[in-house]
Amino acid sequence: MSNPDKPKVTVTRWWWVRHAPVRSDGGNIYGQADIECDTGDTEVFEAVAKILPRNAVWYASNLKRTHQTADAIWAAGFPKPAEMTKDAAFAEQNLGQWQGMNRAAFLANQPPGRAWFADVNEPAPGGESFMDLYTRVCRAIVRITAAEAGKDIIAVGHGGVIRSAVGLALGGQPDRGLSFDIDNVSVTRLDHIAGPGLSTWRLPMVNQQPSIADPRHAAMHQPAGPEVKLA
Repeated sequence: MSNPDKPKVTVTRWWWVRHAPVRSDGGNIYGQADIECDTGDTEVFEAVAKILPRNAVWYASNLKRTHQTADAIWAAGFPKPAEMTKDAAFAEQNLGQWQGMNRAAFLANQPPGRAWFADVNEPAPGGESFMDLYTRVCRAIVRITAAEAGKDIIAVGHGGVIRSAVGLALGGQPDRGLSFDIDNVSVTRLDHIAGPGLSTWRLPMVNQQPSIADPRHAAMHQPAGPEVKLA
């Protein structure tokens, strides 16, 4: 039987979806450039639409590739919500003067095994550091978790943004968040658990790809920053 004296616990579930692949970047770093994505692989969006919760509230960044990804999920059979909040706090890292530079050439000059474009505390010239991104994303997560407590939140975001969210869920360790791959149209669920004297996170799934078992969808793996590639 239930215990009426047991402290009430509130679970707020975040369902992060990384945007669809970008094909028109010319091999260049794009960061906060408002570039389009490719939503042509209908089966991928159908698979994601099946696992996302109904009756959720929707958020996205202010960049159109997240809006296009949400549109593709709705077109694949997910009931379109009445509204989706577009929050600039969930935009990808502003990579300043690095945006537009050839990605391969840039990474060739970086230390081997680096998990991101630079050290977490090093800002891009004219832009942000990863810690700047992490700080603004975490502030938004805390704000929205309080406002939407107890709900399912579907947030369509970017590789760096979702890695920031994972770092927060791991106890405020942005470096740990960067150790995860976040593939295009993958789903990452992070649960916030709150109660009297309690505020913690659980990570039920990270970078889940319902369609990945089929090799036809291998193009969903697109780097979210530098990644180590084994020969």
